[in-house]
Amino acid sequence: MKIDTRLAWPDDGRQSVTDFAEAAREAEARGYRGSWSAESAHDPFLPLVAAAHTTSTLELGTAITVAFARTPMTLAYTAYDLQTLSRGRFLLGLGSQVRAHIERRFDMPWSRPAARMREYIEALRAIWAAWAHGERLDFRGDFYHHTLMTPFFSPPPSPFETPAVYLAAVGDQMTEVAGSVCDGLMPHPFTTMRYLRERTLPALERGLASSGRDLTKFSISVSALIATGSTEEQMAMAIRRVKQQIAFYGSTPAYHPVLELHGWQDLGHELNALSRSDTEDRWTQMGELIDDEILTAFAIVAEPDRLGAAIAERYGDIAERFTFNAPYKHDPDLWAPAIDYLS
Repeated sequence: MKIDTRLAWPDDGRQSVTDFAEAAREAEARGYRGSWSAESAHDPFLPLVAAAHTTSTLELGTAITVAFARTPMTLAYTAYDLQTLSRGRFLLGLGSQVRAHIERRFDMPWSRPAARMREYIEALRAIWAAWAHGERLDFRGDFYHHTLMTPFFSPPPSPFETPAVYLAAVGDQMTEVAGSVCDGLMPHPFTTMRYLRERTLPALERGLASSGRDLTKFSISVSALIATGSTEEQMAMAIRRVKQQIAFYGSTPAYHPVLELHGWQDLGHELNALSRSDTEDRWTQMGELIDDEILTAFAIVAEPDRLGAAIAERYGDIAERFTFNAPYKHDPDLWAPAIDYLS
């Protein structure tokens, strides 16, 4: 199992290029195989440029970048260039986001997200093929049309393969898209083992079958919520923060199928209503609605020296890559026993 880490902006946003470069170098030295940058309050690509400069083996990816906030052409250029700058180590992780953000934050079109994502990735590959192999660009779909590419605007052929494409998915249709046209799947952190085995894997296998492949030629990258700590106080704080993160995800209607599978649909409605309220401490109250049964369904709760075995037991037969998802401050050395166990 490849153990990955996150390349994150600090809360105060004061990270420098040198800081990102050093963080990536340290991750490589600690034995991590990859480092992922997320798109939330910052651009996901800029830290990876700095990271590529100071590392030689660390794979660098986005987990995720919002596909529908960009056209296939604009993203094709960025991904192609990062693949070159990293000397073939870039992993393009895509996600759809939800309708409100695409339409109201990014002011971009939204419709039939699974079908649109499939076509988006097919368009990306068509553009890359035009650059890499000199093929005529003539992509015509229901959502995207790319039919013009002149030599002046074409990057030279790259000595590296085009980037591997991972797709974040929760629902069956988007998961099938991942299996059909992608190289890897990133299950959302808001998932349970029951949902993963009963819903995600069957949908993924249907998608893979449609493209003549199986799981042996496909990568699953898991980012799992972790609650751990070296002291009782640290463990209590970690559990509290993870419960709040579960509540935050659970308030999003698009993720409610996971709750519904377990019979927890009423919790989803309650979390959504509370998130929309004017209650001053609503995020704290939402976390208090997550009991220990729900916590252990969504997260791994274990002391540092038991964490590696717990991860292997839960994901060892599924995940090729694994990232610790810890929404709280912690010492980077906290993961050392698990990395040694899993690597």
